[in-house]
Amino acid sequence: MRRKHTRDFTAWNLLALVSFSSFAFFFLFPLFRLIVGAIWTGSGFNLEPFKRFFATKYYMQAVINSFKVSTVTTLIAICTGTTFAMIMRYFKIKGKKIVDILLLVSTITPPFLGGYSWILLFGRVGWVTTWLKNTFGFIFPGIYGFWGIVFTFVCHSTMTMYMYISGALKNVDATLNEAAANLGCYGIRRIVKIIIPLILPTVLSTALLTFMHCFADYGTSSLIGEGYNVMGTLIYTAFLGEVSRDATLASAMASITLIFTSCLFMVQRWLASRRIVEMNALHPIEQKKPKGIIAVVTHAYIYLMTTLAVCPIFVVAYNSFQKASGFLFLPGYSLDSYRTAITRLGDSIQRTYAYGLVAIVLIVVIAVIISYANVRHRSALTKTADTLTMFPLVVPGTVLGIAMVLAFNGAPFYLNGTAALVISVWVIRRLPYTIRSTTGVLHNISISVEEAAQSLGANPFRTFIRVTFPMLFSGVLPGALLSFIASITELSSSLMVYNFKTVTMSIKIYTEICKGNFGVASAMSTILLLSAVVVLGILFKVSKGNYEFTL
Repeated sequence: MRRKHTRDFTAWNLLALVSFSSFAFFFLFPLFRLIVGAIWTGSGFNLEPFKRFFATKYYMQAVINSFKVSTVTTLIAICTGTTFAMIMRYFKIKGKKIVDILLLVSTITPPFLGGYSWILLFGRVGWVTTWLKNTFGFIFPGIYGFWGIVFTFVCHSTMTMYMYISGALKNVDATLNEAAANLGCYGIRRIVKIIIPLILPTVLSTALLTFMHCFADYGTSSLIGEGYNVMGTLIYTAFLGEVSRDATLASAMASITLIFTSCLFMVQRWLASRRIVEMNALHPIEQKKPKGIIAVVTHAYIYLMTTLAVCPIFVVAYNSFQKASGFLFLPGYSLDSYRTAITRLGDSIQRTYAYGLVAIVLIVVIAVIISYANVRHRSALTKTADTLTMFPLVVPGTVLGIAMVLAFNGAPFYLNGTAALVISVWVIRRLPYTIRSTTGVLHNISISVEEAAQSLGANPFRTFIRVTFPMLFSGVLPGALLSFIASITELSSSLMVYNFKTVTMSIKIYTEICKGNFGVASAMSTILLLSAVVVLGILFKVSKGNYEFTL
């Protein structure tokens, strides 16, 4: 029996090693190549790009701008998202189910599409801008620059923050509130003293993801920034700029960003580990019906934030049916934008779905192997794999894209611009989330079930295929579907590694916006969003509407 257990242990560790080696080849090796490329030339060490970066006021201003955008966005999103989650958790809100569905759809909408839609509304020739000018003679300067970027990020990040914090609040036991009330702790004081400390690890984790996403974002900042440079646009311009390119400087800036986000990730992990609280809501908090002014304020807040979150979706969808000429929308409606999108850009649509399906299969296979080996056959190898596979969370898309290009742009691994590299980027970006969700499901599957199957004569492999995996799959599938949505809407990293043969829908949408073809961009965006909505429908079907965002 011991020999059989040892053989099984060795087999799973071997599978974990193969899976982790694939991950290391497409993630750790490119990051190593990125850092080496920034500090090493053919003649030896070269720190000149770093000196130039820190000595140039233009570059340092971009760093300051990134900090400002990320910090302000994160702080506002923490307040708005936490408030939203608490209202939805403690009060009975009319239309709550519809609100939840709309918010889930908004969270899978790429932020750069939000920026695009706000330009259509509040740009210099936007609907609202034109209406204000014609009606009141008021000239609105447009939603550009710092506050435009922050506004777009907050609208998107608030709902993401809500989804995660809502899941944490569901685990808070009502008896804690009752005990606090018995000790004279009420209202805001009870929230600050009891509720906030319990959900703080989730808040910190989500805040970290929000900060890092904003810090190195490219798509939103490039559309709305209009000269307000941040690290994402700076790195992209240095690496792929139309006027001048400096791959060494881009590598240096990407390395600095990588080091900073990694340090931030370690600090967050350390803070969260000091405040781990195991919660199990045997007595869930009972929702109350708000009355009087509280009812008005809570409903107004929920409906306002929901409107801001889903507004980009409806704006883009409406514009897709309008007649368009370049960046101008003309009176009347037409399907010409859809005809153009399908006939001229149809290949990118098919390619996106194909890449997404391949990516999600690879994600599930790698995540299941690493998670199962770590939970059931834990060793130094599996613990290392489990830890390192979390690091893609802190690597911005632009940084990962540059690292991939540097690593696979020459012999012996010439993969730049290929479908394999685009799919690999998608797999790396979404793998941590699927590993986390898979590990959580595995912890809830009793090992006695597998032992019972083996006692009846099934070998370990057959036990996994016939017993464990079917139980695991029902929990992994929702996360896999969300990963599929996130993959097909990925922009920042894909923008670095594609060529004309591997263009995806998100890249086409972005390039059409940059060209001023707003009608085609709106049609492509609507097709992409409808695809995401269909997948969400499948998600609700398989999870019976009970899927929760977890970190």
